[in-house]
Amino acid sequence: NGRGAGAMTPEPSPVTIRRPRPDDLARIVELESACFTDPWTPDALEAESVVDPLRLPLVAEIDGRVVGYLMAWRIVDILHVLNIAADPAARRRGIGSALLLAAADEARDRGLERITLEVRRSNAGARAFYAGFGFVETGVREGYYAEDGEDAIILDVLISDMSHP
Repeated sequence: NGRGAGAMTPEPSPVTIRRPRPDDLARIVELESACFTDPWTPDALEAESVVDPLRLPLVAEIDGRVVGYLMAWRIVDILHVLNIAADPAARRRGIGSALLLAAADEARDRGLERITLEVRRSNAGARAFYAGFGFVETGVREGYYAEDGEDAIILDVLISDMSHP
């Protein structure tokens, strides 16, 4: 059969989700710059990394290394995802899914009902990713992205209706 006897592919390490710590900031800033053409400033990322009743920041780790993060706000009964990023070198490892599902669990525990977010009109990959969780397009924010004037598509899902692709 062409396969070496006893040869095994090691299982990839699991993704773990936790709250950010102050010492995660440098890595979050690094990931922000690697993932976005118009990255947030370190000060903005630091402010959004604070856990309080209105913010839900999460980081994803693999083998003790931060490989992704999610920043969100609680707005009445809605969790509004501001930013979600995964290390380009570790994509396709379930980082974004783990972050989004952990945020949904946390939001449900806080009594929230929906999750909303914006995504670039041109970002077909992100739009497909969110559609896999049951997000639907509910509107457009014209010229939302300041650096190039691209529209943002507003996506929305009831937490109770979220799929687990």
